[in-house]
Amino acid sequence: MDRITVNSYQMAYLDIGSGPAILCLHGSLNDFRAWAPVLKPFSEKHRLLVPSLRHYFPEHWDGKNGTFTISQHVSDVIAFIEKLAIGPINLLGHSRGGHIAFRLAEQRPDLIQKLILAEPGGTLDVSLDPQANSIGADEGPRAYARTAATLLRDGDFEGGVRAFVDGVNGQGSWAKLPPADRQMREDNAFTLLAQENEGRRPFTSSEAAAISSPTLFIGGGDTTGLLLNILNALAAHVPGAKKVFIPNAGHSMFRQQPKEFARAVLEFLE
Repeated sequence: MDRITVNSYQMAYLDIGSGPAILCLHGSLNDFRAWAPVLKPFSEKHRLLVPSLRHYFPEHWDGKNGTFTISQHVSDVIAFIEKLAIGPINLLGHSRGGHIAFRLAEQRPDLIQKLILAEPGGTLDVSLDPQANSIGADEGPRAYARTAATLLRDGDFEGGVRAFVDGVNGQGSWAKLPPADRQMREDNAFTLLAQENEGRRPFTSSEAAAISSPTLFIGGGDTTGLLLNILNALAAHVPGAKKVFIPNAGHSMFRQQPKEFARAVLEFLE
């Protein structure tokens, strides 16, 4: 594990292999350990850079007195790329990391060679979903994030993490996780307290249409609901975007089917 100072923050990251760079951005409750199943195939012919974003493990953060926003994480990744002088790079983001990757490509297309978005997280505005304004503030797909934060504040640590994992991946998902995956999520639990007010804007059709990097969207073949809707809506508006779905996998497709996921990414990069 290496460390680099970006925007006055010590960012931990893995730096493996050589060749054209791939930068992987993890999702909520994850960190650089999330990418373990695909480290080998990605690093065989590429330089693989895998950071833990600000306030995620190996930092032990209590969810207080920090800067935890989408814009801060985008700024940190931009600084990371520029300080290592690795741009333009191939940028891969999963879930919340996919949202960050999208915003980075929107803001700094000069830093992106190719963009891979694995079920990017967020919401759609009315230009992409006419029903977007019909969902109340305490309803809809992000309600589980608020529930998780409330449980954490009330001292129900495992209940809070379970609520978020099951909200994203479906009821019963937490119970099926192996111990190492549970540990990773518990290590990052308190980031959920800040994620409530992270300033994540809904995706718009004009933002999607402005993405200029060659883009691949990857989904799990078993994924349903909002994550699938977001993927399909964005892919329909990003110019020239490609889509691929990994069979027998859901939102954690690169852990569930790492060989198929790596093959899809590497074929796109070739």
